[in-house]
Amino acid sequence: MLYLIGLGLADERDITVKGLEIVKKAERVYLEAYTAILLVDKEQLESYYGRPIIIADREMVESASDDILAGADTADIAFLVVGDPFSATTHTDLLLRCRTSTPPIPTRAIPNASILTAVGATGLQLYAFGQTVSMVFFTDNWKPSSYYDRIRENASLGLHTLLLLDIKVREPSLEALARGRRLCDVDMGRPLHSVVLLGQRTHDMEREFIREFAVDRDVFDRVWKRDYEGK
Repeated sequence: MLYLIGLGLADERDITVKGLEIVKKAERVYLEAYTAILLVDKEQLESYYGRPIIIADREMVESASDDILAGADTADIAFLVVGDPFSATTHTDLLLRCRTSTPPIPTRAIPNASILTAVGATGLQLYAFGQTVSMVFFTDNWKPSSYYDRIRENASLGLHTLLLLDIKVREPSLEALARGRRLCDVDMGRPLHSVVLLGQRTHDMEREFIREFAVDRDVFDRVWKRDYEGK
């Protein structure tokens, strides 16, 4: 059986008890290491789990999945995913390959926390979010703008937008991208990084909660009154 096991968002201790039990008995343990990353390295995971871990990069998952799935029809294979197993479409594709394998490979997913639920810690209501949007790191020859249309659609409905930034240590800010600059001047710390864009239908209770995060509450109050109050 192929087990897709969510690891949560922070470190080796975020795995669920059920997930850890499966990792300890699996024949092989893979760690998907390109759609997201934890705050600890592979060696720390191996020490806590008591198992060697095979790093599964993009090339392995997308082009050499047969190596991952080898023997999974008769043995247990653990595939570890940062966050929740189904936060990225790559993992859905892996399960579809199991279904069409000969013989078919049974699968099971072990859920965990992801940014899609953890964003609720901002105090913003989860059902007031629109489409989640990813913004990749621009290169000289590739500057996709499709993310902007999704943000505009959310804004037109007054919904919040969760913007997932590419995995880089120094992220491009929205202002920098608008000016055509490749890097921001502010070190945002260790990834992963996300940005929340506030929708105009923000509830007063949400306002009260997020006001505590304001760098300058006087500015926050002025912007709220100008752009959000009564909208």
